[in-house]
Amino acid sequence: MATERSDPARALAVLWRTGVPRKGLGLDRIVAAAVELADAEGLAAVSMRRVADKLGVGTMSLYTHVPGKAELVDVMVDTVSAETGREDVPGGWRARLAHVARENWALCLRHPWLLEVSGHRAVLGPGVAAKYDFELRAVDGIGLTDVEMDAVLTLVLGHVRAAARLAVEAARVERSTGLTDEQWWAGARPVLFSVFSPPPFPPPSPIGEEGGE
Repeated sequence: MATERSDPARALAVLWRTGVPRKGLGLDRIVAAAVELADAEGLAAVSMRRVADKLGVGTMSLYTHVPGKAELVDVMVDTVSAETGREDVPGGWRARLAHVARENWALCLRHPWLLEVSGHRAVLGPGVAAKYDFELRAVDGIGLTDVEMDAVLTLVLGHVRAAARLAVEAARVERSTGLTDEQWWAGARPVLFSVFSPPPFPPPSPIGEEGGE
């Protein structure tokens, strides 16, 4: 989920803390403030100036530790990736994959801004690497090739991201309209069935009725 604008060399240096100053403000404090800001207001709210304001320091002091927002987002992703549980799960590969899915679901709902970050290029940091290593073990030793193992994990995580995106969107719509899905369907139902009786589209009609219920 690397930020597409981040410079690979600069991002790796920050992710692995090579050449990052140990004194002063501290990268961990900067990342924590940025994550808190993104959790509350979304990724668009994160800027070097806003993070600096939150920390009560000048904007330029942040650039001593991180080159810019793109690299900061990479470190944010790497940092929160360490939150997923890594405990052993009994029950075979299905149970292990289910655990991976649940942990990623919870992570996305805890940090919805993760869904705004491109997943095309991986963040090559220690947090993401450790997460990937653990998750890949869910399907290790069951007869798949390395590429197939990666494909299975990619499929599961892609499904989780898509489902989480729908859940986050549903919560946003409920907040903006003041209506739950049940309330919306209750309002739409009388009109819907007045125009669908008799149904002009027979196959979807029973499904729509069940969905309305």
